[in-house]
Amino acid sequence: MGKYIAHPLIKVDKIESRLYQQLLAADVLKKGNSMIVAPTALGKTIVAALVAADRLNRYKGSKVLVLAPSKPLVIQHEESFRDFLTITATSLTGAIKTDDRKKRWQESQVICATPQTVESDLLNNRYTLKDVSLLVFDECHRGVGSYAYVYLAGRYLQEAKNPLILGLTASPGSDKDKIKSVCDNLFIQEVMIKGEKDPDVSPYFNPVEIEWVRVKMGEEMEKIKTHLDKALKHRLKMLKSMEVIPTISVSKKDLLRARNKVQNRIARSTTPPKECYKAISLLAAAFNVQHALELLETQGIKTLQEYFKRLKKKNTKAARGLMVDADFGPAVTLTRKALEKGVEHPKLDKLIKILTKELKNEGARVIVFTQYRDTLELIHKSCLKEGINAVKFFGQGKRNGEKGLTQKEQKEIIKGFRKGVYEVLLSTSVAEEGIDIPAVDLVVMYEPVPSEIRMIQRRGRTGRKESGRMMVLITEKTRDEAYYWSSVHKERKMQEELGKTALLDNLELNSGNLVDMNKDSALNSIKENSKLIEKQDRPLIYADSREINSRVLRELDKLDVQVKIKPLAVADYQISEEVAIERKTASDFVSSIKDQRLNKQAKEMVEEFNKPLLILEGDNLYSGFINPNSIRGALSAVALDFGIPIIPTRSPGDTAALIRRIAIREQMHNRPEIQVRTDKKPLTLWEQQLYVVESLPGIGPVNARKLMEEFGSVKEIFNASIEDLQRVDGIGKKIARNIKKVVDSSFKKINKDPEQSLIK
Repeated sequence: MGKYIAHPLIKVDKIESRLYQQLLAADVLKKGNSMIVAPTALGKTIVAALVAADRLNRYKGSKVLVLAPSKPLVIQHEESFRDFLTITATSLTGAIKTDDRKKRWQESQVICATPQTVESDLLNNRYTLKDVSLLVFDECHRGVGSYAYVYLAGRYLQEAKNPLILGLTASPGSDKDKIKSVCDNLFIQEVMIKGEKDPDVSPYFNPVEIEWVRVKMGEEMEKIKTHLDKALKHRLKMLKSMEVIPTISVSKKDLLRARNKVQNRIARSTTPPKECYKAISLLAAAFNVQHALELLETQGIKTLQEYFKRLKKKNTKAARGLMVDADFGPAVTLTRKALEKGVEHPKLDKLIKILTKELKNEGARVIVFTQYRDTLELIHKSCLKEGINAVKFFGQGKRNGEKGLTQKEQKEIIKGFRKGVYEVLLSTSVAEEGIDIPAVDLVVMYEPVPSEIRMIQRRGRTGRKESGRMMVLITEKTRDEAYYWSSVHKERKMQEELGKTALLDNLELNSGNLVDMNKDSALNSIKENSKLIEKQDRPLIYADSREINSRVLRELDKLDVQVKIKPLAVADYQISEEVAIERKTASDFVSSIKDQRLNKQAKEMVEEFNKPLLILEGDNLYSGFINPNSIRGALSAVALDFGIPIIPTRSPGDTAALIRRIAIREQMHNRPEIQVRTDKKPLTLWEQQLYVVESLPGIGPVNARKLMEEFGSVKEIFNASIEDLQRVDGIGKKIARNIKKVVDSSFKKINKDPEQSLIK
């Protein structure tokens, strides 16, 4: 009978005594903030449970916070900690009401949560991290950029009385700079690596056998590919002749760099050459053809047909040009005909044969990974047709009209698969990270992925209880092969980086003297860029609830300001009775021009506040597919027609610092109570009149005022002739005619009920 770990907070005969897990836990407790890198199924969660038990026992009344990137993984951690420890454990996700989350936090010792949920609650001051004695970042390789892990690590070290950070991952990445970035962002000072070949690990490690399954494209698919190749080559040759790209042998990254170069050229000129716009259109078309080729080679006819349908609906010059192209057009036609004949990618038939053979073994469990929901649906239908008991597992987002799975549905599917209700789990990437499905005999990858992290995560779904197997379906002489070798190369590089004896020296980790748990030195590194904090009263800023995922709120939180989050009727931030701020990133500003939100938002700002401001964040304003003069015109309209000052900022941190400075300026004397605008104020009579006139075709705020000033009333405008309307500056013959057409035409109700139409 095996030995088990004995501890006051660990259930009797629950955690098997494995020396390497105990040594890892002891090192974390001794050395401080640590990252554990180990293959899936070696028990990183158990190490976290051992550390958690020690911290909860040492610091009575403290809590442990376990963060994971997905809701199913959060629920899994909750179940694991309840199973291992004699303490109260709960989960916090966005699906749980805020009052219930506060109650769960107060009543539980171990809290498992998504980082976005905790971030939102902290920014809303629902609880603090003061009593958290251990913070676990599962899949800690995500701790880069603007991901919530980064903010929470800094916030934790600022608030916690007895902080300790533990990061867990099977795959930190192949890039040395990324590994360093993760360690810096999460204040990791010690990296501990365990591999399958380590003597203390190998007895517990179940090797995974990997088999390549090669298939060849059929004749119909080869014909489609030939046409798509020609369509792509034609456009690449044109781009090369225009000196946009140096060669026609380019990758997607090369095309992205070329597009940025052309967009910058457009942005620098008031009258860009026509060739620039032609190049942008050609690049967009090249991206579309490349994606079509990828779907054809790696997914199949049905998935490609669905993409063509979506492409037809796009009203862009590139999309329209492709549909009438001498090569792309026939590819679309051949795809439709192939689908009508029942032709599919040979991978599908091969997959069904693999599943049928595997499921002859009693109790067999298989996971099939694919990248696209269209392909997932196709595989599912084929499985059901062949009598294979399969279930779809995907994320919560809506795709192509299909609703995502709820958290409850995801949990029930995993539970059913584990218990044998389903034999095959068909999954997108949502099941890659960490989900514990211990009895999986085979993992099938419908297509390789070029990411070493995702390959490792997918492979880790098998070989947990005994030797595992993974099959990778590869279409010969296609990008399938390139993707597979890319992931293999990156994984090898990752192992080399992690295997260096002087890893920590090479990475120059931000230790901050955390070995001795010197909290003050860590706090100094966090606050060195926050020296603007003033001794005066903290300014109060109201933020709209839709800004909750904005990095600006995180930055404001670091600047010692009071932030209250409420649903605001107008603007993103309200500083005083008179001052409100609409914040737009460069990309959002461009989007608001396209969907015509900008004028509406500017109008509402002017109507609701005496001193509205627009903050324009970022320096890539001219990087989208929109004429720079349209952007310049929109900027002019905001500043001149609406009288709203536009203040540029470089980053979310810069935006936060500016908002704070404005708040201090407005509130530096005796601060009056701010009346927060959660509802728009009632329209005055003249505002209602302008609203009616603005509803006329071609009439905006400026022309509406001119018309009212000219005719004096709405009635007189409606009664005016085409000639009278044209007397107003800015109203041409076309606009005048359209106005009269709307005003004078008889109302004809359009019957949208086809059955009633047939009856009549």
